[in-house]
Amino acid sequence: MSKSDLDRQIESLRKCEIITETEVRQLCSKAREILVEEGNVQKVCAPVTLCGDIHGQFYDLKELFRVGGDVPATNYIFIGDFVDRGFYSVETFLLLLALKVRYPDRVTLIRGNHESRQITQVYGFYDECLRKYGSVNVWRYCTEVFDYLSLSALIEDRVFCVHGGLSPSINTLDQIRTIDRKQEVPHDGAMCDLLWSDPEEIEGWGLSPRGAGYIFGGDIVAQFNSSNQLDLIARAHQLVMEGYKSMFNDTLVTVWSAPNYCYRCGNVAAILQLDDKLNRKYEIFEAAPQDQRGIPAKKPVPDYFL
Repeated sequence: MSKSDLDRQIESLRKCEIITETEVRQLCSKAREILVEEGNVQKVCAPVTLCGDIHGQFYDLKELFRVGGDVPATNYIFIGDFVDRGFYSVETFLLLLALKVRYPDRVTLIRGNHESRQITQVYGFYDECLRKYGSVNVWRYCTEVFDYLSLSALIEDRVFCVHGGLSPSINTLDQIRTIDRKQEVPHDGAMCDLLWSDPEEIEGWGLSPRGAGYIFGGDIVAQFNSSNQLDLIARAHQLVMEGYKSMFNDTLVTVWSAPNYCYRCGNVAAILQLDDKLNRKYEIFEAAPQDQRGIPAKKPVPDYFL
């Protein structure tokens, strides 16, 4: 796959136009070759911009790039949940994947709990692939790529990025490095917890209302950060009306990058820009204006935690 082919595909996807099934197969194959070389804890250099859930909100992803800068000028980490719920999961994931293949050192993609065969069959991505391509092949190619995505990223050895949160089975980053990630997200255990857990104003560990992962308190975060010489855990996974939420004396932050989530929640979105000294700057943005959006044909998807 040549750079000119990729550039042409990126140009189409930026216009929210799908590429052919054959092109998707080739793109996913190339992406797997790149991702298989990345670690479970992928090292990333600053400066870098961190993005939370996107959930198929393509026109809001374009707004994110307008606010944060385009690839490759800006170095990005996307902390999972690229698909489901929104109207354009196919175009959103394929654009991010094409940018990853074209500029592998400028885009880091981390797996979210929605990057899973089981979840995407319920919350929209599977149906969207079937509707737009007339078969499930594209869904199959993409879900194979999901199995290769990194579980986390580590910026300058000081900032740890993970979709959900911590796990009672994991005390050190080295323990994450030993996980065999090339599989469907398990229903429990360390890999599941990293993608499903949430911080909460409690002490210790608690049962998650989501039915997967755990809730964990500030004492757990302090212990993990101290053991691993970290300053900050940056994660996504939870809707935040203000776009971001800092907890536990700024040692953990939730970043949410899908404005007006599900096209009805009324929230703003945020991205977190870290400069070369790891100073933090949050950029807040709103949903793309209505006149800049296409009008999709869409059946509503079932609700689970918004």
